Amino acid sequence: MARIKLEFQNPDGHRLSGLLETPPPGVPTLRYALFAHCFTCGKDIAAASRISRALAARGIAVLRFDFTGLGNSDGDFANTSFTSNVQDLIAAARALTAEHAAPVMLIGHSLGGAAVLAAAHELPSVEVVVTIAAPASPKHIEHLFSGVRGEMETTGAAEVQVGHRRFRIKRQFLDDLEHHADAEHIKRLKRALLIFHSPADEIVPIGEAAKIYQAARHPKSFISLHDADHLLTNREDSEYVAETLVAWASRYLGLRTHAEEAGLGTAPEVAPKEVVVTEREGRFLRGLYTEHHQLLADEPKSVGGMDLGPSPYDLLLMALGACTSMTIRMYADHKDLPLDDVEVRLKHERIHVDDCEADCDDEIRAGADKQGRIERIERRIDLTGDLTGAQRARLLQIADRCPVHRTMEGKPLLVARLAGEGGPSSGPEAAD
Repeated sequence: MARIKLEFQNPDGHRLSGLLETPPPGVPTLRYALFAHCFTCGKDIAAASRISRALAARGIAVLRFDFTGLGNSDGDFANTSFTSNVQDLIAAARALTAEHAAPVMLIGHSLGGAAVLAAAHELPSVEVVVTIAAPASPKHIEHLFSGVRGEMETTGAAEVQVGHRRFRIKRQFLDDLEHHADAEHIKRLKRALLIFHSPADEIVPIGEAAKIYQAARHPKSFISLHDADHLLTNREDSEYVAETLVAWASRYLGLRTHAEEAGLGTAPEVAPKEVVVTEREGRFLRGLYTEHHQLLADEPKSVGGMDLGPSPYDLLLMALGACTSMTIRMYADHKDLPLDDVEVRLKHERIHVDDCEADCDDEIRAGADKQGRIERIERRIDLTGDLTGAQRARLLQIADRCPVHRTMEGKPLLVARLAGEGGPSSGPEAAD
């Protein structure tokens, strides 16, 4: 999937840095969403990036950005307030509308959740609001300043420890919280609301989720995140949020209808463990369906396609890459290796056998075509984490145990049958 940089100005003229996570080739962009991160965090925090990627894979493009003075955005964090955060959020929505399309979904994590609840009133395009581990009002974070309140009263500013970092906060931030002390605005939300919260959250207690739920009017829903921590550091928790979020939002955003309008059409009957490929509009456009998923395949415009989806070879590489990544992750988790992320890049090409060098054995050389060319797939695996050289070498070996890799190497039996016939195609007609 593509990540598009999106820079824009806030009302104070500061340049803010955003990143738009878009669906991968073949997956139509159904709707646009805006993600607001937690207090003093950045747009690249694990929960924000993982949820955004997971939503994009399901057809929802997500813009996440750094608030003023954080990450890659300009400005001084000390001069910000909750009100300015809300204004940043509105500016991001307007920039997304101008460059792509208006957001129909607001997602806020922690204090970002309080911000989206406040900003929704200013954004008529928004149809659904989602909060994750959010307080009912920003006044909840006042406890962070309890030890420096006297210094703020005297000097007008103080340094505050938030997580592992220190931030300079001015008295204006505290004063501004008084203007957002209650949850009355939630009663006037007039949008479908989904609340995610963990009973085990030690930063924002689950009682805050109860306040949001009680203040909101229907339609509203609550989903417990069981034993997740506040920052959703466990990858499975982020994936669960994205998966259930899409299922919930489909009811209010008509995502299935939009998928059909995007060219996928009505899905055929698909049996478990079966894949169905149907012809769509155009010469090469195809609908690809499994029991629970659908996407498009196509060819580039240079060969007569419409470039509305990945080519068959792209899909082959995606399958191999996905399997490689999953296999590495399963092994790393089983062995408790400090693997933070794995990225696999693949490339398919035809090369002359004389250029194969040490990678080709006699069997591969014997399979060269009449022009002396062979098929070559290169996988470049990027492992992120505090891994030793031996651990990295072992994970590279494990990559070759990927089931798709083994299937390709094993020269599987390919059988073609006509629908309705019991055996393989044979006889004079099959030879014509």
